[in-house]
Amino acid sequence: MNRVLTWEGIWQAPAASWERLQLQDGRADSQLRVAAADGQPPYQLEYRLEWDSAWCLREAELAVEAESFQRHLLLLADGKGHWALGDGSPLAELDGCLDIDIWPSPFTNTFPIRRLGLGDGQAAELDVVYIEAPQLKPVRMRQGYTRQDARHYLYRNLEGSGFQALLEVDEHGLVLDYPTLFRRV
Repeated sequence: MNRVLTWEGIWQAPAASWERLQLQDGRADSQLRVAAADGQPPYQLEYRLEWDSAWCLREAELAVEAESFQRHLLLLADGKGHWALGDGSPLAELDGCLDIDIWPSPFTNTFPIRRLGLGDGQAAELDVVYIEAPQLKPVRMRQGYTRQDARHYLYRNLEGSGFQALLEVDEHGLVLDYPTLFRRV
């Protein structure tokens, strides 16, 4: 699979944020631009993800650039739930997490959708490595996915916010519509 995907961020009106993702077998390279909002400065996020044939993440490199700061994060994963920083320092607090969720990107929802292989009506709860830009601090987050049918998955944040959304995906499990947040163009 070699594709270029673009999403617009629709959490602001008019949509002023976007993501452009180059997708290849086992690798994604992305560039996001996020407009200023809620006291956050505008910033650019670039990330590179690499995964194995089972859709288990093996490496994530993220870089944020804003007018007044730059941040970089390199994470390594063994595909069995163990994580480390790029220098090899283990991140024991993330043990057991197989998937990554990067804000603000709808692409990372594809990892559990593809990896879990749920049937219609099946649900799963899992811990993921959540990384919010522009901070780039990895934390553990509990999430749930329920497959409604081949094109719809109910995503639930099982932490305090209780946020949920019915994701519409294409035949590859890539988000087409993430209500109130993202729309593929």
